[in-house]
Amino acid sequence: MNTLPGQLWQRLVEAFGRTALPDVSLSELAVVLLVATALSIPRATWRYFGLLATATHELGHAFAALMSGQRLGGIRLSLDHSGTTTSYSRGRLAAVWSGFWGYPVPALTGAALVWSGFNGWGPAALTAGSLTLLLSLLFVRNLAGFLITVCAAAAGAALVFFVPHAFTGHVAIALGLALLVAAVRDVIKLMHVHFRRRDRLASSDAYLLYRSTSVPSFIWIALFAAVVGASWVVAWQPISAILVAGA
Repeated sequence: MNTLPGQLWQRLVEAFGRTALPDVSLSELAVVLLVATALSIPRATWRYFGLLATATHELGHAFAALMSGQRLGGIRLSLDHSGTTTSYSRGRLAAVWSGFWGYPVPALTGAALVWSGFNGWGPAALTAGSLTLLLSLLFVRNLAGFLITVCAAAAGAALVFFVPHAFTGHVAIALGLALLVAAVRDVIKLMHVHFRRRDRLASSDAYLLYRSTSVPSFIWIALFAAVVGASWVVAWQPISAILVAGA
């Protein structure tokens, strides 16, 4: 396998193997937390990183729709961080199921990346994520969505193919924490829509779920927040161990 395609294939296969556990020091952890915050909080960086959070959000809807036997019509992503996933179902329960799994999925993905990074599966997690993004192109229905998805998949592929696997675990931890911060930001933004920007309710998943079920929007928002909080608890376990060891 001395040819370039052969080398890339070998690299891809190796990415699904477990690597040595990353040795994350207290100082590195502080840097990782700062990077995660810097990606998700300032407007300058959120303008770009928020597109990945939106793509993850819409993929959550899409995957839940497929899980519940719905026909997936397509995914549309916009550069203003908005997105829509169209699915067709004859049952209300299936529609509610897919409607719920938007806001929680960036947090679940973030927790999975953090866990994978700390446990030697960082390259595998990033490879799986990149392949998922590539497969999602089958359902993307607009140019902006295509560009966002291709760029995200290409960034993940570059990490898998050209960055040492021993370092990729550290990247997975940072990316996972950034998605967790992004999930909190998005839930807070959703609350802001319901309390102060009610003219935008039509774009709220919580409001759409209320319209479908008559269950109040604040219940759905609380459930979103509960899943995001649980994801933080899972991700915080290995982080807390480092904090205790460094104290």
